[in-house]
Amino acid sequence: MAVTSTKKRGKLEGAAMYPLDWLEERSGLVGGIKYFLFRKVPGDTSWWHTLGSATLTAFLVQLVTGVILAMYYKPDVNSAHESVQHITHDVWGGWLVRGMHRWGASVFIILLFMHMGRVFLFGAYKYPRELNWIVGVLILATALFEGLTGYLLPFDQTAYWATVVAININGTAPFVGPYLATILRGGAEIGPDTLARFYSIHMLLVPGALIGLIGLHLYLVVRLGVTSPPWSKDAADRPPDPEPSAPPRSGLVQPAPRAAGVRRRPSE
Repeated sequence: MAVTSTKKRGKLEGAAMYPLDWLEERSGLVGGIKYFLFRKVPGDTSWWHTLGSATLTAFLVQLVTGVILAMYYKPDVNSAHESVQHITHDVWGGWLVRGMHRWGASVFIILLFMHMGRVFLFGAYKYPRELNWIVGVLILATALFEGLTGYLLPFDQTAYWATVVAININGTAPFVGPYLATILRGGAEIGPDTLARFYSIHMLLVPGALIGLIGLHLYLVVRLGVTSPPWSKDAADRPPDPEPSAPPRSGLVQPAPRAAGVRRRPSE
C-alpha cells in the first residue's frame, strides 16, 4: 500500500510540475526566477535592505491602480475633472483606487529617497556598483517627472496653476528652457493639447522608461550581489581578522628555530 501511495503522489507531483517543466525547458524563465528569489545574500542584512523591495512594491501598486484609473478617465479639458469625480463617487471602489494612486505616488518618491539615502550611507555606490547608482539616480529623476505629468490630470484649479508654475520654472532654463516649455505646453498656452500631451507622457513614455530602468537596476543587483552593512565583518573594504596562533604546550620548552646551514656542535 505504501508503494502504491508513493507512486500516486509522484504522478500527481509530476502532473502539477509539468507546466513549469514545459516552460523551463523552452525558456529558462523558471530557473532565472528561482535564482532571483532564492539567491544567497549576506547573513547580517537588516531591515534597511528592504527599502529597495518596498520601493518596487510601491511602483507595482502605481502600475496596477493607474491601469484601472485609465479605464474611466477621459483626457479632455471638458470631461477630465468630471471623470475624476465619477471615479471617486460613482465607480465601485473608485475612491480606494484613486486614493491608493494619489497617495502612493508620494510614498513611491519618499521610499526612493530613503533607499538612495541608505545606499549612500552604507557606501553601496562604490566599486563595482557605480553603474547601479547612476541607474538609480535616473530612476529618481524619471519618477519625479512622472509625478509632474500626473499632477495635471485631475484638471482642477490646483492642478492647472501648479502646472503653470512648473512649466514656467522649466522655461527659465538656459538655452533649452523656452523650447522645453513649448514642448510641455503643446503650444503657446496650457490647453487641450497640454492635457493630452501630459496624459500620453504619464501613461506611456515615462512608465516604459521606468520599467526599463528598474529592470536594469534589478539585473545589476542580482549580478553584483547585496552589500553588507559598514559594520559587518564581511564588508568588502575590511581585511579579514588574522588567525590566532596556537598556544605553546604547557610544561615544555619550545626549541629555538635552527638557522639554515648551521650545525650544532656537540658539547665538549
